[in-house]
Amino acid sequence: MKIGIVGCAGRMGKMLVNAVLDAEGCTLAGGTERQGSDALGRDLGELVGRDPLGVPVESDAEAVFRRAGAIIDFTAPAATRIHAELAARSGRILVVGTTGMSAEDEACLREAAKRAAIVYAPNFSVGVNLLMALTERAAAILADDYDIEIVEMHHRHKVDAPSGTALGLGRAAALGRAVALDGVWCKSRDGHTGARPAGQIGFATLRGGDVVGDHTVMFAAEGERVELTHKASNRAVFAKGAVRAARWAKGKPPGLYSMRDVLGL
Repeated sequence: MKIGIVGCAGRMGKMLVNAVLDAEGCTLAGGTERQGSDALGRDLGELVGRDPLGVPVESDAEAVFRRAGAIIDFTAPAATRIHAELAARSGRILVVGTTGMSAEDEACLREAAKRAAIVYAPNFSVGVNLLMALTERAAAILADDYDIEIVEMHHRHKVDAPSGTALGLGRAAALGRAVALDGVWCKSRDGHTGARPAGQIGFATLRGGDVVGDHTVMFAAEGERVELTHKASNRAVFAKGAVRAARWAKGKPPGLYSMRDVLGL
């Protein structure tokens, strides 16, 4: 399978390049970076510390879409919208791990998915997706007298908060309780907030150091607390999951899929 990486020179982009090169039966169709990037023209192999591949980093995403069977995108919402349109026009598989997507951005993905197979997930770690499934199940079993709080921590450079994964966990908890997340969430607290309302799903965001990603879902009641936790120590788990998703999507009809579909959860 030929896989292209858009935004290949960033930390996650390099991880994705290596994941494709390490995956059996996969080859690298190309990689892109934005205009003005110092990486443009560099050999993709050398970019990630490997032997030269004879494949230069380029700025023409459409050209990479033409050569690839699937594209993996962990970039930014504005760029992802462009890539979704390219996927719709070309019919290529698109795997999206971009975080900070707005409702409008997600609507663009749904529209593009009418003509292409798109796998979109807030997190491509197998463990995190298992955590989401467990969170939904626990929320369904534990009644409103168990308060739900989601705590996440990431490195100091992360620009969106709460993390896409934390919001995904919130959606899983809300689904378990058959409520809409945006009707019960509390993304931050400051000052005299009063007592915590029953049924609220709270979020706490921590930033610092080089933390790859820690997420804990707490179910707190009188007399006991249940905690479900996942800690990522290496971004390679996200890259491997994204390649797995690209391979799973081969031959699938147009549609918007998730990692839960990929893993059969």
